[in-house]
Amino acid sequence: MNKVNILLKNLILYFRKFENSAGIIAFLLMAFLPVLEIVLRAVFGVGISGSNEFVQHLTLWVGFIGAALASLEKQHLSLSSGIKIIPERYNHIIRIGTAIISTAVSAGLAWGSYEYVMFETASDAVVGGKIPVWIVELILPISFFLITFRFIFALDGWKNRAIASLGIPLAYLYGFIFSAFMANIIWLVVILLIVTTVLGSPIFILLGGLALVFFSADEISVAAIPVEAYRIVVSPSIPAIPLFTLAGYVLAESKTSERLVRLFRALFGWAPGGLILAITFVCAFFSTFTGASGVTILALGGLLYPVLKENKYPDKFSIGILTSTGSIGLLFPPSLAVIMYGVIAHIPIPDLFIAGILPGLILLAAVTGFGIWQGKNKNVVRNPFNIKEALEAVKEAKYEILLPIIILGAIFGGFASLIEASAIAAVYAIVIETSVHRDIHPIRDLPNIVLKCLVMLGGIFVIFGVAMGLTNYIVDAMIPMKAAQWVESNIESKIVFLLALNIFLLLVGTAMDIFSAIVVVVPLIIPISQVYNIDPLHLGMIFLVNLQLGYLTPPVGMNLFLASYRFNKPLIEIYRASFPFLIVMAVVTLLITYIPSLTIGVK
Repeated sequence: MNKVNILLKNLILYFRKFENSAGIIAFLLMAFLPVLEIVLRAVFGVGISGSNEFVQHLTLWVGFIGAALASLEKQHLSLSSGIKIIPERYNHIIRIGTAIISTAVSAGLAWGSYEYVMFETASDAVVGGKIPVWIVELILPISFFLITFRFIFALDGWKNRAIASLGIPLAYLYGFIFSAFMANIIWLVVILLIVTTVLGSPIFILLGGLALVFFSADEISVAAIPVEAYRIVVSPSIPAIPLFTLAGYVLAESKTSERLVRLFRALFGWAPGGLILAITFVCAFFSTFTGASGVTILALGGLLYPVLKENKYPDKFSIGILTSTGSIGLLFPPSLAVIMYGVIAHIPIPDLFIAGILPGLILLAAVTGFGIWQGKNKNVVRNPFNIKEALEAVKEAKYEILLPIIILGAIFGGFASLIEASAIAAVYAIVIETSVHRDIHPIRDLPNIVLKCLVMLGGIFVIFGVAMGLTNYIVDAMIPMKAAQWVESNIESKIVFLLALNIFLLLVGTAMDIFSAIVVVVPLIIPISQVYNIDPLHLGMIFLVNLQLGYLTPPVGMNLFLASYRFNKPLIEIYRASFPFLIVMAVVTLLITYIPSLTIGVK
């Protein structure tokens, strides 16, 4: 028996190494292939045949290998992160119950993905003129299969695992035996999914489960879900999201933040609130690459918090400003949320970037100005301006300063597509941090950074995929049009509608991550906004700033939990510290909502 156990452990270990290696190789190929294409095109006038298709389909592998890894690491996004609403003595029962439902839903998604791939085997479609598309799509059933069994094996003890595995026959009974009665029990199942999500199931289980329920009730094949997952993930602009995220992770894991803090302190440290200006700019720089996911708080909190304390800023103020600036760069290029919004809303992404500049600067100025005002007269340390130190700081951080210039110049100058610019950003960050600054060892450190990025992206991409299936059902059922008709008949005033929209989006932002909210909610609000002639770019800014605000809204804003974890402080302290900044950002949100010229005036 011991030999069998040892053999099993070794097999699992080898498989994990293979899985990690496959994810790392796919991700690095994604980054380097477009750059190689640019070089070959410039030198020989001919690029790599099918390069864009390869990169788009590598995104599918990166996203769903990452999803399987997120299950292994228990890193899927959930609504209940950090919330304890059930007494401790019931935790064991809740874990088993949520594992059964999660297993059932992921098994249903695995089956739907298998059906989809089997259907595609009859297709002549190829990727890059070489690889049959169904081979690439195999990652979907493989990923959901792994996720299913990792939900089971996340529990301790074979007895608990055996109970959790009942989710697999439950999925079979639901999909094949009870399908004829689906319409009669649909709302019972919906309520069960919502309850288990509140108790701890990942968000993608709720969205995927709802898609499975609604498609089954209408006697539509659940293969429709992976069809939409494939369509959204391999769409032309989506590869920019993982590539910009990789650049952000590489920069965050290096000493880039230290160099930027030194730079901004040298330039502005002599002025009242100069350190606050430096910190908000550094956080804005990082959150443009990492999105509003709170990665900025986790990556920079440990560095910037001691800097504020060292300069005599109060503890409450330091925590408040670091928590609030965790997503402050959301509107600036190359914001991942802006890219995703453009894809879903079918708006040119460069137009969205331009529209977000002025609102983003106002938000940045408001938070910085309030931080400077709130932090005044606190006996803070101010550094006299030193031209030698400033020049040395500029010299040390020159490569990081160049990065946004290169990206924006490439995109708006027409020298590179969005995907190529994102690949340049990722490769540039890797080369600079491994070969120039040498903060990251290419063998010891870089693979682990890529894996961390994969896990985070996996949690997002699995939500993308299943949410698009649900969104497709919602659109086909004409729910957005019916909602638009109801709103038009009940809300006459555009001002009242915009206020209601703010409240609705704020609630969405507290309950969902920004990426899943974009996929599910944007198709719902676009038809309604058209009733009131709201400009699409203006609607985009309203949506994004409200979702950013939701991340800071008590009691369940995601960044509040991440700050509590990062600074090792009770949630109530995080609420109190960040609340003044929340009010400032809410005022800016109202300005952006009710003064459209801030957005559409720069078109």
